[in-house]
Amino acid sequence: MPDDAPGGALVAHQSLSSSPLKALSGGVQFIFTWFPETPAAASAFKNKIRRALDGLALKEKDKDMNHSARISALAIALGCIVLSMSGCNRLAARDQLNKGVEAYKAARYEEAIGHFQKATELDPSLPMAKSYLATALAQNVVPGLDTPDNLKNAQQAISIFQEVLSKDANDVNSIKQIAGIYFSVNKLNEAKDWQKKVLAVDPKDPEAAYTIGVIDWTLAHKNALKDLVPAGMNDDGEGNAKAPKKVLEQIATENGPLVDEGLKYLNQAVENRSNYDDAMTYLNLIYRRKADVDYKDPNAVKDDVARAKEWTAKAMGTRKANEEKKEKGPGGITMDSSGNLK
Repeated sequence: MPDDAPGGALVAHQSLSSSPLKALSGGVQFIFTWFPETPAAASAFKNKIRRALDGLALKEKDKDMNHSARISALAIALGCIVLSMSGCNRLAARDQLNKGVEAYKAARYEEAIGHFQKATELDPSLPMAKSYLATALAQNVVPGLDTPDNLKNAQQAISIFQEVLSKDANDVNSIKQIAGIYFSVNKLNEAKDWQKKVLAVDPKDPEAAYTIGVIDWTLAHKNALKDLVPAGMNDDGEGNAKAPKKVLEQIATENGPLVDEGLKYLNQAVENRSNYDDAMTYLNLIYRRKADVDYKDPNAVKDDVARAKEWTAKAMGTRKANEEKKEKGPGGITMDSSGNLK
């Protein structure tokens, strides 16, 4: 009988005729029928098991071999099978991981999710498999949509990133991803908390500091509109001096901490990336919210508005310079994917 049966299964040698060995060879045949061969791993796998079974066949012919020795030999053979299958699983998992990456790069996210899920099943210890799976799942989250299905998709991705963090609490990519998912579904306070965790790992991360500032301004702006609109007022962006005193008191109470925190983190973002024009734009906006908070001091309000205008000018000038440097192309000064000039 040939060594290779149709379908890639290995058939045990004819010499294995005794009942224990026959049972073992039948188990081996079943394993190989179930487990698909791979070019390199399968050949080594076949040879290893064939040698183990040949050795058992020879020993079985020795009538003096005692029962305990036969049991030990069987245990060794089965151990070889388990170890060999584990190695093949790892190879197959890496193959699935590579296929998932290719699908993800081609924006075939559902296909990528399938490959990454298979990789984690074949080898739960495979580095990056769960991170890649969660990243692909995050693509199913629709920004700004708070429907139950969208929130479920968001939580599914977050849960897998948290599994990664259970193994490595300082995995900054997973922390950033969780923060980004919360931001995309408008869970702003949760997003801010996770961005602070990013900064706990990497204090000089400019995007994390910038995002905290953006969230603080967004919340402060919502508060201002919530209080101004019922009073029949529009936000003038310069302190809203014509608003009723009671309205200004309410805005100042709600927005004081947000303004202080927003200024802190937006300035930190610019300190860590001097050409961060987006952060400069939000410094303009947060100073306009500070003008509301300082309503009791007209001079402070005037200073806040002046500083807001200064940051507007800086943002415009920096953005223009950044665009000019990018347009120089190869050989000139360029900007990397993080916005850093090089």
